Amino acid sequence: MTSYIVIALFTLGIGLGWFFRKKDQARKKVDSGITWAVYLLLFLLGISVGTNEEIINSFSRIGYKAFWLTLGAVLGSVLLAKVVYQLYFKSDKPEEQ
Repeated sequence: MTSYIVIALFTLGIGLGWFFRKKDQARKKVDSGITWAVYLLLFLLGISVGTNEEIINSFSRIGYKAFWLTLGAVLGSVLLAKVVYQLYFKSDKPEEQ
């Protein structure tokens, strides 16, 4: 049942996004709302981690693994973003001045 709600909300969001695609003011407000929603989710995730005794007790062991996992994810994302930029966004024409 939950997956149907997620799919319905996603579909509704696509429809509203299509409707507001040419309205810059509405899009800026949505972008700001998304940013604050992500901040709120990160805050709530922090509370969830902070209240979990098992995670807190093994934090030193988890910390090293999390560091390497995060470093790999960031480096992989930067590398893939560079490849995508080169393939799809970089123009082959010389820049005119």
